[in-house]
Amino acid sequence: MKPLVLIVDDDSQMASLLKTMLELSDYPYIRAANAKEALSLFLSHQPQIVLLDLGLPDMDGVDVIKKIREFSRTPILVLSARNEDSDKIVALDAGADDYLSKPFSVDELSARLRVICRRIEYTQAPQISPVFKNGDLRIHFDEQSVYLKDEKLHLTPIEYRILSLLAKNSGKLLTRTYITKEVWGSSWDSDLSSLRVYMTSLRKKLHHQYIETSFGVGYQMIKADSDQENEE
Repeated sequence: MKPLVLIVDDDSQMASLLKTMLELSDYPYIRAANAKEALSLFLSHQPQIVLLDLGLPDMDGVDVIKKIREFSRTPILVLSARNEDSDKIVALDAGADDYLSKPFSVDELSARLRVICRRIEYTQAPQISPVFKNGDLRIHFDEQSVYLKDEKLHLTPIEYRILSLLAKNSGKLLTRTYITKEVWGSSWDSDLSSLRVYMTSLRKKLHHQYIETSFGVGYQMIKADSDQENEE
């Protein structure tokens, strides 16, 4: 059974397009035309994915993200006509998991949904090693939290996904194409450009340690010492 999707969009034509796409891919869905209805449906139906437009008639979509993040980590994929980098950063920092600018292709949206579904399946599966340790770096996969020298780092959802992917493949060089496909579900030029931005921010938060850049190829997690091990 595929996850229940909550569509939050006041544009009836866009909502109709999303409904058709979800029906063709066998996703169950519910739809809200404003923020108040969206929050009510979220609490009553507990959807596993939210497709959220930011331009709602009664509340800005960023505020909806913040309200949901007060009590839930349900994946939120923003679908918005706002295409400035600043708009994307605000939404992602508020807690959105991904961002697609309108107009977008149905194929790309489908790919992003598949990535979210794989992540849901992974988080629901039993974890053998819930904590990754590498020197002073710790990643608690069950809590989706990261610590450096016992200080909790504040990462965006995409920064966390990139770091987790590198950690689970520690010591391996991951190509930019592989990373973008795992994180965004595609390797469009915009995704490759976004990856560079996120990597710059992530490496800064890690004090430029742990992640090595192979220019023109990709990135890898470097082991801080030979005693690095995962806790059971």
